[in-house]
Amino acid sequence: MLKQVIEAYELLDSAYVDGEKVAQILKERGLDRVEVRRIEGEKGYTDFIKIIVPGKNGKLSGGNAPTLGIIGRLGGIGARPEMIGLVSDADGAITAIAVALKLADMIKNGDMLDGDVIIATHICPNAPTQPHDPVPFMGSPVDMATMNKYEVDPMMDAILSVDTTRGNRIINVKGFAITPTVKEGWILKVSDDLLDIMQYVTGKMPAVVPITMQDITPYGNGVHHINSILQPATATNAPVVGVAITAEVPVPGCATGASHEVDIEQAARFCIEVAKGFGKGKVRFYDEEEFKHLVKLYGPMNHLQTLGRRK
Repeated sequence: MLKQVIEAYELLDSAYVDGEKVAQILKERGLDRVEVRRIEGEKGYTDFIKIIVPGKNGKLSGGNAPTLGIIGRLGGIGARPEMIGLVSDADGAITAIAVALKLADMIKNGDMLDGDVIIATHICPNAPTQPHDPVPFMGSPVDMATMNKYEVDPMMDAILSVDTTRGNRIINVKGFAITPTVKEGWILKVSDDLLDIMQYVTGKMPAVVPITMQDITPYGNGVHHINSILQPATATNAPVVGVAITAEVPVPGCATGASHEVDIEQAARFCIEVAKGFGKGKVRFYDEEEFKHLVKLYGPMNHLQTLGRRK
């Protein structure tokens, strides 16, 4: 997938890129279900883009194969005029667009997946930055609730949330790592199916992000979050797994020259392989019976999807 990653990187590495330009490239590649919405915020605007790639047995064609959502999560692809070029935070968007390009090429070459795939991200080359410990994060022109509104689709039966996760000291491997499955406020065991795919894709032992309760609560509640990788889990009942693009050392989200195409390629290839198996019903994000048993034993945890008590 390195070809598609480089294409996506070069496409987004521009002060002039916007959602419509990205949509045009995707449509030229054969994807006709592409939607772009420009949303204004207090600190500028961003273009949300959603790409629906139909599967041969997917819901769009009247089938019953499950739909995978792939969200490229980020604050912005650039921090102009403060920084020149693509920032580290852009990797989620690069991955999402690269996955869309690869799926388009696969269809052209006769390899259509079983289930539908919905890919969502946003394009903002002029996003603000914000303080964060241990290194600065990228901000965004719009708030997290707006991002979830336009990126989390109710048709998604499971979600891979791809996010640059280099601004910390707790996951110190270069490449990518996955999180445990998060569903309705529960942090569940890491999916064995996803660990298997990660091993096959990387040829290495899998790496897992040690997420906490704080990380699965919504932004805006005044607690520390590793980053926004699991924010989609606050807006859906579908299982969510974070795909974290990582480094051995803390790297600011607003740093330029920090994206590694080979790391992005592995994360994107992982997403493709998960989409293949999930549409066939062979990849599970969580054990449904065990989840029901947990809720029966301890009750629902949906309150962790909210901002909590306000008094």
